[in-house]
Amino acid sequence: MANSNVDDPKVVSRDEWLVARKELLAKEKELTRARDALSAQRRDLPWVRVEKEYIFATTDGSKSLSDLFDGRSQLILYHFMWRRELDDGCVGCSFLADHIDGVNMHLPHHDVTFIVMSRAPLPLLEAYKKRMGWRFNWVSSLGSDFNFDYHVSFTEDDLANGKVFYNYRMTDASIEELSGISVFYKDANGDIFHTYSSYARGNEEVLGTYMYLDLTPNGRNETGPNHNLADWVRHHDRYGDGGFVDATGGYVAPKSSVSCCHSAEEQTA
Repeated sequence: MANSNVDDPKVVSRDEWLVARKELLAKEKELTRARDALSAQRRDLPWVRVEKEYIFATTDGSKSLSDLFDGRSQLILYHFMWRRELDDGCVGCSFLADHIDGVNMHLPHHDVTFIVMSRAPLPLLEAYKKRMGWRFNWVSSLGSDFNFDYHVSFTEDDLANGKVFYNYRMTDASIEELSGISVFYKDANGDIFHTYSSYARGNEEVLGTYMYLDLTPNGRNETGPNHNLADWVRHHDRYGDGGFVDATGGYVAPKSSVSCCHSAEEQTA
């Protein structure tokens, strides 16, 4: 997102600025109230009982979905794209994951467990986690139907057809995995319910970097070629290393060609 005001800013007196700022404040308050109303509507969504048993690989051995709640009633899962053909984590997913540890100091104290999940061997995930300096719990869904059932992984047949069900619609896809956030609730009887999932740009709400950039004159300043985070975001240990991120969100090292994560269409969904 570009902001043309920086190229030709309107400079006014403090009194004139205050009038304009108050006009914007009224709209900000409208947005705040609208967000509160939307959040209430999200909480009022009906639930779906989880009937299938899923088993995941963790650093503490195999665990069920119920085990992942870790004694709490609410579970947030981030579906992190692990790109096997790149032996690397997705750039966009890594960007989001950089925001997790800060909030995760607080969520467990308010009845919420946060887990990152990928369809990849656990040793690869743990090695990448160590490289990136993350502390959150990361589990492997490899060998289960979980990713497919929650529409973040796709079969070869799906991809051969050229369309996959993602973000609640049939859409073009050329890669076997995309990202998302899913939320579950476990009641006093131990029954588990799926309450919410979001995909594509629906996950921007948790990207603190974007929220700060939206306060600045330049804004997100994603001016191309992809007009999304691929224009500037890198793995946090690769800034300054050269290379680029391609249209599908994959980091391309200098003199190499690889691909990953979200397409430009998905980023604007």
